[in-house]
Amino acid sequence: MQETFRLSDPSAIKALLARHGFTFSKSLGQNFLINPSVCPRMAEECGAAPGVGVLEVGPGIGVLTVELAKRAEKVVSVELDKRLLPVLEETLAPYDNVKVVNDDILKVDLKKLLREEFPGMQVVVCANLPYYITSPVIMRLLEERLPIAGLTVMVQKEAAQRLCAQPGKRECGAVSVAVQYYAEPRVLFQVLRGSFLPPPNVDSSVIRLDVRLEAAIDIPNEKKFFALVKAAFGQRRKTILNAVAAGLSVPKERIAAACDAAGIAQNARAEQMTMEQFAALSRAMESL
Repeated sequence: MQETFRLSDPSAIKALLARHGFTFSKSLGQNFLINPSVCPRMAEECGAAPGVGVLEVGPGIGVLTVELAKRAEKVVSVELDKRLLPVLEETLAPYDNVKVVNDDILKVDLKKLLREEFPGMQVVVCANLPYYITSPVIMRLLEERLPIAGLTVMVQKEAAQRLCAQPGKRECGAVSVAVQYYAEPRVLFQVLRGSFLPPPNVDSSVIRLDVRLEAAIDIPNEKKFFALVKAAFGQRRKTILNAVAAGLSVPKERIAAACDAAGIAQNARAEQMTMEQFAALSRAMESL
């Protein structure tokens, strides 16, 4: 359609931005999509459809927003940069089912926003996330246990590998365990750096996180569990015994006893451990 073509045409984008006196902000990680095939696919993959509300983070000039608006019942886009508001007012003019909220996604009251904007709707998240806030945004959306069915987001390729890594694999880190705890993640497709204006120095991936109705494992204390996981990966070259003892400031004797009780080798490393093993170690430390 014409809107998509114009918003994917570099010369049209430059003219649009020049008309509004807009210049790119490196600090906000602004790279606008110009590959015409990416946004329609993201909109389809996220589940945008009649009866479905979509929360978008960082709409930019509205390339993805347009595709979501064509499919979803309603789209609410949270944009931090107020300079983009007049641009979005122009590009989204044909769509009466889009609302742009000028706010910080890390500070806005999301429970209130979803309750007020999407009554009676299934809600999904779809976004081309700025690289510098990828993990904080994803973790906030998951940790608050919001009424969302899933997140379909574009992130830096290396971040996608970490976020979707299975516990027990070399790519796994503390954020991987956290994501697996709240959701079932998978990589959908790759997006090359030339798909953006201006092009970033890295390639991207689109991932989908299907939010679990129940946590992946049963643990007595989430806060202590994640503190343990963070400590274990904080010095990932060290053994689980040394890393956890140092990270939590706990005597090695206690960690050793917990490892023995949980059936975990004291010389194991965090990247070798499954989520169930982390849970077992957490439970053992609680009981000692």
